[in-house]
Parts: sequence; C-alpha cells; structure tokens
Amino acid sequence: MLCSGIIAYFCLTDSSNLPAVSFPSIDKIVHFCFHFGFTISWIVFFKKELKGKDVNDYKAYFVSFIFSVFFGITIEILQGVLTVTRSSDVTDVLANALGALVAVFTAIALKKQIDKI
Repeated sequence: MLCSGIIAYFCLTDSSNLPAVSFPSIDKIVHFCFHFGFTISWIVFFKKELKGKDVNDYKAYFVSFIFSVFFGITIEILQGVLTVTRSSDVTDVLANALGALVAVFTAIALKKQIDKI
C-alpha cells in the first residue's frame, strides 16, 4: 500500500534531506503517528478483503497490529544497516508499537464508522 511506501521512504531517506524541527521528542511523535496511520489503513484494507467471508473482524486488527510492529522493527534494522545518517533505536520501535496499539483500540471504538468505508 501507498502508506507503507511513504513510511519506508521517510524512515530510510538521508535525514539531512528532511526539514530540521526543534521540538522535544518529535521523532517519537512522528513514529507514533506513522504507525497509527499505517495500522488504521491496513485494518480498513483487511476488513474490506475479509468482508463477507467467515472470518472474525478482529483478525484484521490483530494482523494489522503484528504487521505494523514487524514493519517498524524491519525499518529500524534497515536504518542501522543501510543508512549512514540514521541509526536503529529501540525507543522508536516502542513508539511504533504504541501507535499501532492505539490505532487498534481506536478502530475497535470506531468499528461502525470503519465498516461503512
């Protein structure tokens, strides 16, 4: 999906090409927001794909959460291996996972609205 590609690009691009923002913990906020949006978009995708099939809706939430966490871990590993201006950071993984978790709970709370999409 497009969202996945955008996140991968911004997380793996040379950080000197990105605008400098001096705001405390902006990096963690960005990670949280990226994975919140990433997880919501995959939930919507999976729910559409599973619609009308004999599968519990919560499978979409679970698979989207796991996918987001593993995607975030993979990006962090790639930052340490493939880039020279970035490094792997465990706290980024935690921010990613928290964003994904909040997205799942938000999607559950907004289930009726998401089902209409």
